[in-house]
Amino acid sequence: MSEHYVFTSRLKLLIIMASAYLKGCPLGKYRKQAIAENANQVFYHSLQLASKYAALKNHGLDAQTDTVSKLETPEWNMFYQRVQLLAVMAKTMVGDRPMNNFRKKALADNLNKICETLLFTFKISNMNFLKVA
Repeated sequence: MSEHYVFTSRLKLLIIMASAYLKGCPLGKYRKQAIAENANQVFYHSLQLASKYAALKNHGLDAQTDTVSKLETPEWNMFYQRVQLLAVMAKTMVGDRPMNNFRKKALADNLNKICETLLFTFKISNMNFLKVA
């Protein structure tokens, strides 16, 4: 598996876990540990991807590499920042810090924007299957 697939898989898992939290699913010891570990991995991996593509672009490779030109746009830069924000919010969820309605709304909005960027066709409110999580 390439690092991109690992990153995408961890990000999707983090999205599902954060969505389950917003739906009121309990956070047990192992779920908290999984969220924290995935949040750390997603955060640092998004930093690596962003810096990797920025370095390639700075070396003039964006004209030669179609992937670099697609991923180094303002939208993708914002995507990486949103992913990093999601990771920080996930660490807050499991850190036994209070999560008021404002923070929950910010988390839901961030999740929806990330899903839109990834071309997911669902919103948190349409995710009834999470009731079993």
